[in-house]
Amino acid sequence: MGIFGGRGKVYAPKEEVNLGPQSNEKYIRPNVKAPRIAGLLIKIAAWLLESWIIRPVAFYILKRDNLIHELISFAEQTESPWFLPLHPPKDHQEQETKSIQPDLTPPQRVEQAIDCLPQCPEMVSDSTFTFRWTIRDYSRAYLSGETTPTMVAERLLAAVRQSLEPNLQMEFLINQNKEDILKQATESTLRYEIGQPISVLDGVPIAVKDEIDCLPYPTTGGTTWLHKVRPCKRDACCVQHLRSCGAILVGKTNMHELGTGISGINPHYGVTKNPYNIKKICGGSSSGSAAVVAAGLCPVALGVDGGGSVRVPAALCGVVGFKPTFGCISHTGVLPLNWTVGSIGILAGTVEDAFIAHTVISDHIVPHESAYSPPRVEFPRLKSTSSISNIKLAKYSEWFNDSNDEIRSCCDQALTRLSTHYGWKTVEVTLPDIEAMRLAHYITIASECSTSLGPLLVKSNTKQFGWDTRVAMSIYGAFSSKEYLDAQRLRSRHMYFHKEIFRKADVIVTPTTGVTAYSIQNDALKTGELDYINGAALVQYMIAGNFLGLPAITIPIGYDKQGLPIGLQFIGQPWAEATLLHLAFATQTICMSSYRNPEVFFDLLKKE
Repeated sequence: MGIFGGRGKVYAPKEEVNLGPQSNEKYIRPNVKAPRIAGLLIKIAAWLLESWIIRPVAFYILKRDNLIHELISFAEQTESPWFLPLHPPKDHQEQETKSIQPDLTPPQRVEQAIDCLPQCPEMVSDSTFTFRWTIRDYSRAYLSGETTPTMVAERLLAAVRQSLEPNLQMEFLINQNKEDILKQATESTLRYEIGQPISVLDGVPIAVKDEIDCLPYPTTGGTTWLHKVRPCKRDACCVQHLRSCGAILVGKTNMHELGTGISGINPHYGVTKNPYNIKKICGGSSSGSAAVVAAGLCPVALGVDGGGSVRVPAALCGVVGFKPTFGCISHTGVLPLNWTVGSIGILAGTVEDAFIAHTVISDHIVPHESAYSPPRVEFPRLKSTSSISNIKLAKYSEWFNDSNDEIRSCCDQALTRLSTHYGWKTVEVTLPDIEAMRLAHYITIASECSTSLGPLLVKSNTKQFGWDTRVAMSIYGAFSSKEYLDAQRLRSRHMYFHKEIFRKADVIVTPTTGVTAYSIQNDALKTGELDYINGAALVQYMIAGNFLGLPAITIPIGYDKQGLPIGLQFIGQPWAEATLLHLAFATQTICMSSYRNPEVFFDLLKKE
């Protein structure tokens, strides 16, 4: 989630749109005034912030030094607050889309989605294999008899055991049940033997973040106690739909405790290490979900994105991360850590697999969850990239360039290739008050998390948290109702800014993160860490997707000099999932030749 993590003007070439006089048009970099702390220092910080004598003074200083007072608490704002980022259905004139009836079952929806994909190339099952297997690769291997879901499940269980050996200690999962996995795999194998697989997902291994209910597992949220006061009684809605398609649910992935940080370091269940370099973080909070996909254990995993928690680890681990429009996917069965910024998201090895998973779990909103019914689902026809033309990418250069040199260079090269290959144009814009939006999002997610956990903490106590989460929860409870309301006023203002940008461009383009994966330090292993400077650099491009409920997707586009992945992000208009998926697929098409497998990789479809 990261650190504390008037209308102006939006500019386009040769045009100026006056949105009013009250914004700060000058770009303000993330203004983080907090040192990295771990080990003994983080324990001292927790004790101080939990002291009723020191607490008020400490929080006043933190808010003042991190510009919360200037940009939020005491800033003049005239907008009405906007509390729930729900967007009314809107008819988009998508390029090359296929409309799907909403009353189809998940397996029927998958069948429709497959028709939108390009022909699957022949599988390569020898040493020349250089990238991750896809959902359709698994399906074709099963249909051909080359392997079975049971054999894949056994290989997966063996790979997880290998990943826990002393030389790796990857800590992908919090919980896994061998008997349940083999039972699912056996049932799937029998369906293939009689020629009746449920869908292309039948027998495909999929992992689930431990923030989402999935039987027979407890839902811990990365804690040691939450599942005891909130037992898992049934599958989450999204898990039900995956199960109904025959997918094998292979366990609950590790995560940053309660999603309160962005590193993925969990002192209770260990650090999920980055498969590209096991000395580096995966990012969070959906760290395990990103890692199992990157390492080849699953073509798809589910995460939850409240402040970049899907897109950040996806970018750091070199996979696709997709967060749909707020309200697109039912949150029934997801830990209610926040109500207005979180969305279930998808981590996948390819855009096609993200699309298939999205097809299964989207457009199943329970009536009381949303004031609007989602629009008719539009599936992008990904069979060709040649039809994606006349695309305008909004780019705020000062913001875009506020990343390290290698990320900036890699993203600029990707934009040049997109322009050369497809003729896409970059439209220069100014997006005011970005730092204020980041702080307003932090106040929102912090206040909602603190409030939602209040009743559960009555049955427990904060001393069961890791030390980093104790500090975070102390900060989360420090915001007033006025600050929360002021944050929602900024929400209204920024939705206005973004709507103006979308009048001139199809999507907003940014790097996904400002830095690549940084090193895991030993002093954080038992206490966690607070590294708000790196955290702010990781989430600085994430906020609009969560705070404004906009869809967003990250695609791997290259690597830095250390071989660590770099991602490019597209942020779209509400309900423009088809456009995002199509643009991401086109980007993947020109970048895939440079993709490489990570140091830690398991080939589950190998021949014996």
